Amino acid sequence: MKDIAVFGAGAYGQEICCLIRKINKRPETPQWNFIGFFDDNQSLWNTKTRYGEVLGGMAALNNWDKPLDVVVAIANVSFLKKVVENINNPLLDFPNIIDPDTCYLDKETFVIGKGNVVGEITRFATNVKLGDFNIIVNDGVFGHDDVIGNYNVFYPDARLSGHVTCGDCNLFGVRSTVLQGFTVGNNVKLSAGCILMNNAEDGYVYRGNPARKFSM
Repeated sequence: MKDIAVFGAGAYGQEICCLIRKINKRPETPQWNFIGFFDDNQSLWNTKTRYGEVLGGMAALNNWDKPLDVVVAIANVSFLKKVVENINNPLLDFPNIIDPDTCYLDKETFVIGKGNVVGEITRFATNVKLGDFNIIVNDGVFGHDDVIGNYNVFYPDARLSGHVTCGDCNLFGVRSTVLQGFTVGNNVKLSAGCILMNNAEDGYVYRGNPARKFSM
């Protein structure tokens, strides 16, 4: 059984702790020993939450002297990539944390990188490719032949139809939808409830139904 910790001791990090507990209840899934949280909020250091102790910040994590699996529980696109890039300890590994009830139409065609979090009630159709350090909070739906880059955050009930290509560092708001065949670039924000019916250009916010482009 490997030790595991969560970077991010806030509410979402605590949800990830619960997800790890759920995974540990299934004998067919990897088993972890949860040792606690790391967080850059110094006021939390050496305190205890309902789910575990806050062991320190980034410096403490980078100085950890034993092998450790780490989950980056930062559901904020602005900080997710920065946190990952500041981790430089060679003893650390970044597993994919996937809810055991995740639905795959054909798991053999599902391709996934490292450091991803897939929350409850998420569904993948065929030939979906997921890069590194993406966060799917819960209830995500991904159509056939979707290709997703790195450091994207999908809030609850985000939906991608088939043949959608998604770059890096994008935020998909609650119940946002991308229709079939369109491309989402990089650093795009889809607001809650919007429906994207064209390609999304880098660095813009999209709102409404149909979604319209606005400056950040």
